[in-house]
Amino acid sequence: MELLTANNVWMMICTALVFFMHMGFALLEIGLTRQKNTLNVLFKNIFIITVGLLLYYVVGFNLMYPSEFNGFIALPDFGIGLGDMRNSYTNADGTAYADGGYTYWTDFLFQGMFAATAATIVSGAVAERIKIGSFMIFVILYVGFIYPIAGSWKWGKGFLDQMDTPFYDFAGSTLVHSVGGWAALVAVFLLGSRIGKFKNGKPQVIYGHNIPLATSGVLILWLGWFGFNGGSVLSANPESTSIVLVTTCLAAASGGVFGVMTSSFLYKNLDLTMFLNGILGGLVAITAGADVMSPSDAIIIGAIAGIFIVLGIALVDKLKLDDPVGAITVHLFCGLWGTLAVGIFGSLASWSQFLSQLIGVGSYALICLTSSFIILFILKKTLGLRVSKLEELEGLDIHEHGMSAYPDFRMNDH
Repeated sequence: MELLTANNVWMMICTALVFFMHMGFALLEIGLTRQKNTLNVLFKNIFIITVGLLLYYVVGFNLMYPSEFNGFIALPDFGIGLGDMRNSYTNADGTAYADGGYTYWTDFLFQGMFAATAATIVSGAVAERIKIGSFMIFVILYVGFIYPIAGSWKWGKGFLDQMDTPFYDFAGSTLVHSVGGWAALVAVFLLGSRIGKFKNGKPQVIYGHNIPLATSGVLILWLGWFGFNGGSVLSANPESTSIVLVTTCLAAASGGVFGVMTSSFLYKNLDLTMFLNGILGGLVAITAGADVMSPSDAIIIGAIAGIFIVLGIALVDKLKLDDPVGAITVHLFCGLWGTLAVGIFGSLASWSQFLSQLIGVGSYALICLTSSFIILFILKKTLGLRVSKLEELEGLDIHEHGMSAYPDFRMNDH
């Protein structure tokens, strides 16, 4: 019982840290966008975490971890609950829940915190021009159904977990980050760029209104990753949790350093936003294999992710896609890299593992691209995705919410 208590307490601490990551996402997103859209960004982030948890209770958890399963999709029971069971650390057949690692309720809450992250990634990419109503409908459908179905393919013991060489994703480089990244890519494509982002085919810098807030957001996210990856050990095992936290932090540091070095080499300036996104890129990349990498492996994976950040943002601009916070590069590109890196570095490295990682990446690309396109395209043709030109120029705070985040300090930031 003492071991169960220690494991469960650690898992609850990690749950709190992952919850705190939503503060980091909110600060990062408002910091890198303009002040006239601050309330809109915050509203979306609060909506995602509240509705995401309710949806995960109603349908998501049982859809992601079904009792009966064909490996692709299950018909879930609605709502969580243990019926007549009195102990949340015991299965219906009397065996220990999660091998005695933690309770049923802790499992639900920890996984529920992950569920909302996918939509938060999309929120940053579509900032400053999406209709709030359409975004809310998208969140309900994507978080409520697509994310748990996709998650069940691996974490719910679905077909990707049943391959001869199972697809591996320790904490969600693909299952969380690329699931959000693929949807962000589709959403940005269907929405189009913000007014003024491209002139004569060349990308223009639209400065965020508060870089100190963005920096605070990244540091909070880094702290939250102690729970995101550390909790994914699913126990308080000292050796396992320690190495995971070491590889996580080293990849983050390496990503930041190589991101800013690459940016400085190419653009001859010390760009703090590239530094920040490099840190996030390193964190996303190491998430797939944090428990199977050596510290040296983590530094290499983070370094490559940092380089990808700079090159990826340039590629997104070249394709005339407008991503205000770099979400596509951070979560999609670095998520894909980190997932494939499991087959190249660390204790699982092998050709068969690399092929399994490719199959997993392709499977998630298929479901996420297809489902997000269908949802967003239907919304575009019915309710519409994008606000009017006047609303975009004057700001979504006034037009969508009827108030300003800074009523005593307003400036023309059109």
